[in-house]
Amino acid sequence: MKKLILISSILFSAYAFPQFSITADIPSYLADSEIYLYGFNGSKEILYSKGKIANNKAVLKVDKKYVGMMRVFFQKTNSSVNMVSENKNVDFRLELDGKNKISNIIFGDQTNLLFSNEVEQQKKQELILPALVQIKDYYKPSESFYKSLEAEINSLSKGDLTLYDAHPFLDYYHQNQKYSVQEKAVELKPQDYIDFYSKSGEYLETSTLLKPSLINYLNASKSNVEGAVDKLLEAVNVETPRGQTILSELIEIFNTYNMDKLKDKYLAEANNLKCTINDRLSATLKSNNNTTIGAKMPNTVFLNPIHTKAKSLYDIKADKKIVVFWSSTCSHCESELPKLLEKYDKLKAQNIQVVGFSLDANLDEYRNKAILYPWVSDSEGRGWYSSYGDIYNISATPTYFILDSNNKIISKPNHVADVLDYLKLN
Repeated sequence: MKKLILISSILFSAYAFPQFSITADIPSYLADSEIYLYGFNGSKEILYSKGKIANNKAVLKVDKKYVGMMRVFFQKTNSSVNMVSENKNVDFRLELDGKNKISNIIFGDQTNLLFSNEVEQQKKQELILPALVQIKDYYKPSESFYKSLEAEINSLSKGDLTLYDAHPFLDYYHQNQKYSVQEKAVELKPQDYIDFYSKSGEYLETSTLLKPSLINYLNASKSNVEGAVDKLLEAVNVETPRGQTILSELIEIFNTYNMDKLKDKYLAEANNLKCTINDRLSATLKSNNNTTIGAKMPNTVFLNPIHTKAKSLYDIKADKKIVVFWSSTCSHCESELPKLLEKYDKLKAQNIQVVGFSLDANLDEYRNKAILYPWVSDSEGRGWYSSYGDIYNISATPTYFILDSNNKIISKPNHVADVLDYLKLN
């Protein structure tokens, strides 16, 4: 009996305590901020923890193994801190400038100190190294300043690769960053990318390299994008988790860049898969299927509504609804929404309601702008971390939908002029 109790105690301890914690010393300005920790699955950010704050110290605990890039989001400043997790504790101190924007991040753990130095080294390589090479030409090899410049150039060019021996993820990131950087990617061939995706180990999905490298692959294959995608998907096998994550990323890239023919083709391929679908692809399929023409737009409960006593989108009754996703900091919204405002009386006369969902992170900024528009507005106050992106497949603002009286999507205009054309209000 004692052995059973001991085993139960050990098992309980394993589940009761986190794998690792992230601790941040924060200025008093952020003491009332919501703080969220995200990990990555490709370009999709996954919420891992919500911060608890006491005495100007924020603590975020992770209860499962995670190795890769992470991001801590501070809602009050609408800004993030990027870091590396090696499934070990991370600690940093945050400093703000006079406008309460993040001005400096000082890491205390070895992994992120090394990563910070890597980022700094890259900045020097991009900004300083070319200048040093040019300056060196003005001196003779026999001069001491020439030798000093040469030593600095060699130092900036190479770096100390032995530093990564004890950090396998950082070593992976360092070795493969070339696939995601446009300036370096010009030296690579399409087959190099295919080999990279096919042979990469477990770190690819959490590295944040996947989406930018896929964009570079598509650019390298622009003479025949469809053929290149087919070749890639065959190599990575869409019945595997890796293949499905890549398929998901490609569908979302095509959606963002309005490559509708390719998006529709690979959405159909994904929907026709007979194997088990991983969470990443399942979420992509759901958000796209939620917003196809003829689909009933998912309902959402209002959290911070303006100009309405309605509790949800479905509670607003109208012959038609214009649903627009926008933000107070979006320049295109600034130019387009006033044109919708000009036609607002005509819209009301035809029993057409406008509902705006804001992707602002700052609720005060949302309210200050939304109050100027007479239509219904709402916001979760979480910026691009709002649920709207996943539910309604939103990748840019403004994004428009026109619904019928039963909340079915009847049009997905690209611009406000298309909205007005569809409703014959131009």
